[in-house]
Amino acid sequence: MTEKRSNRSYWMETAPGTPLPPLEADLDVDVAVVGAGMAGLSTAWELARAGRRVAVLEAGRVAAGVTGRTTAKLTALHGLVYGRLRRTRGVEGARLYARSQSEAVEHAAAIVEELGIDCEWERRDAFTYVRDPSGADKVRAEAEAAREAGLPTEYVTECGLPYRIAGAVRLPDQVQFHPRKYLLALTADLLAHGAAIHEETVVTGLDEGEPCRLRTRTGATVTARDVVVATHYPLFDRALLFTRLSPRRELVVAGTVDAEQDPDGMYITPEENTRSVRTAPYGDGKRLLVITGEHFTPGSGDSAERFDRLARWADEHFPGVELSHRWATQDNDSTDTVPLVGPMHPAARHTFVAAGFGGWGMSGGIMAGRLLAALVTGNSGDSLGAGRARGDADAADAGAARASGRKPPWADLYDPRRVRSVVREAPQFLKFQAKSAAHFIGDRLRPPSSLDDITPGQGAVVRVDGRRLAVYRDDDGKPHAVSARCTHLGCLVAFNPAERTWECPCHGSRFDPDGQVVQGPAIRPLRRKDV
Repeated sequence: MTEKRSNRSYWMETAPGTPLPPLEADLDVDVAVVGAGMAGLSTAWELARAGRRVAVLEAGRVAAGVTGRTTAKLTALHGLVYGRLRRTRGVEGARLYARSQSEAVEHAAAIVEELGIDCEWERRDAFTYVRDPSGADKVRAEAEAAREAGLPTEYVTECGLPYRIAGAVRLPDQVQFHPRKYLLALTADLLAHGAAIHEETVVTGLDEGEPCRLRTRTGATVTARDVVVATHYPLFDRALLFTRLSPRRELVVAGTVDAEQDPDGMYITPEENTRSVRTAPYGDGKRLLVITGEHFTPGSGDSAERFDRLARWADEHFPGVELSHRWATQDNDSTDTVPLVGPMHPAARHTFVAAGFGGWGMSGGIMAGRLLAALVTGNSGDSLGAGRARGDADAADAGAARASGRKPPWADLYDPRRVRSVVREAPQFLKFQAKSAAHFIGDRLRPPSSLDDITPGQGAVVRVDGRRLAVYRDDDGKPHAVSARCTHLGCLVAFNPAERTWECPCHGSRFDPDGQVVQGPAIRPLRRKDV
């Protein structure tokens, strides 16, 4: 293995995009979408094509957050989800999940064809596998559950990986693609249809009403009949959705291999703290190998060592790989496996949310865009994309829903207001809350570090004059101190040396060494302090 690594996402590096201006003047639109990842841009695109005046507000850059750091597998095979859904939501719930996700894949295919998007679109089989024979029965059961849900899955014992497996679920004809190139094309099409898209625009407040009003850090206000919050973790959490979401961070390494080493498929296993493998076009007889794994709670563990483990695993199983990139991504798991997509809270009339995709935000985000657009237009009593033919596989119920403005048949499955499934998943719900409580209380009981022990490039929580401060010492030895209390709900942050960020282990907020927000749900920076 040779390494000359960039700490930037390959997707970001190879599709930088053109910066868009921040919002500087008040705006009046039909629908405001907060967040420009897969879910936000998909929602905006569907609504703009339905004739809505749409504004998209992004705190950073378009498709540069979670979506810009994904593995970019577009598939309806989501690990071992169907066996669990069959137990918790019944056969019909599993069937609706499979249908909504597989139709999202084909919907994206139709968009790529219609817009002529060059996004390295490749059809590949998807596999969920195990190497330990003791797990083979679970995989076989998953293949049966997915097949009962309507997917053409099969149980196999051989695949294209360069090592033996005990068993796998195989789902044919799925997709791997370049997510940035896909979403930048959607962005261009949105702009061509009159949408307003503003980067570096932090939304700080929401007034629900008729109309709704969004306040931004620039001082500008956006007035909209409907608001969609698609910020990965709910920016405004009036339904306490954070109690049903658990943040999970994963690491990615990527590099080139000879084309003959391509395993010709998309693979994931829950073993070894998750290992996900796929490739992408690279040229010159090479393929880009993308390996994901080592998931952990933000702010816990040594991410540098985790990166090293992932790199060693890549070298062991793909000898000669020339690693060139590494990055990290983050997502949230919901207590009952299913994403939260729909009205923001029980009393919501014009505010909607999309969150909790559990690492499957490509198909999930496209599904969310279609679902939210149908809810918004059905909410206003007129049609969504009436007369617009795509000829995709959902011409029955979902196509009728799109034409009539009514919600698709799987809307209740994803509805954030669902109660029955939350009760059924009470053990997982309590587990999530116990973990957050352990950090909130336990981290305060842990003895703080000493300021003198912090070496250049490192950070730690220390006590200074009775206050807990998060102190980072830069490469020149200068200390930078901020409040150690996360501005979301007050948990103590911890330092991630590999990425040089402060991270909240309770709900996943991340901050740079000077306390500026890198990733929500926090919207306010950590307050600067003097050491």
